[in-house]
Amino acid sequence: MNTILEMRNITKTFPGVKALDNVSLSLEQAEIHALVGENGAGKSTLMKVLSGVYPHHSFEGEIIYRGEVQKFNNISDSEEKGIIIIHQELALVPMLSIAENVFLGNEIDENGVINWPETFLKTKEVLTKVGLGKENPQTKIQNLGVGKQQLVEIAKALSKDVDVLILDEPTASLNETDSDALL
Repeated sequence: MNTILEMRNITKTFPGVKALDNVSLSLEQAEIHALVGENGAGKSTLMKVLSGVYPHHSFEGEIIYRGEVQKFNNISDSEEKGIIIIHQELALVPMLSIAENVFLGNEIDENGVINWPETFLKTKEVLTKVGLGKENPQTKIQNLGVGKQQLVEIAKALSKDVDVLILDEPTASLNETDSDALL
């Protein structure tokens, strides 16, 4: 197999608490992993280290991505490399449409003008991947239930050039039907 990502000997401490103690993780191309543990076990902390929420100088250990040591200072650094995280808390703008949310900050444009037909087409494609193919890309986020909003978050991640997709408790706000569709 082809190792795409390694996290070696990651240790992260907060005042009075060692959240991660010498944790290592290795991912191969096209694998799916689940980190399981009690609340406070460090699952989200490890993912925040990987995604740059906690910058490289705030923890011990190293992240090797595609054979190169990475020093992510923020989420933009990890996203630029193709590592996308979806946090448990939704980060959508309720008064914008699905399409506007999916491509917010990553707009499809021609000479600085948003190409709406292409945006709607690409939105439909990623919505289909997450089981929301029947939704209108122009629907406002505020008109969707929480489960569908979570699926829009995932569609947003898939609209980017993603190699490693991290989902932090992706089914926590979904009903059984939406969870099955996502999985």
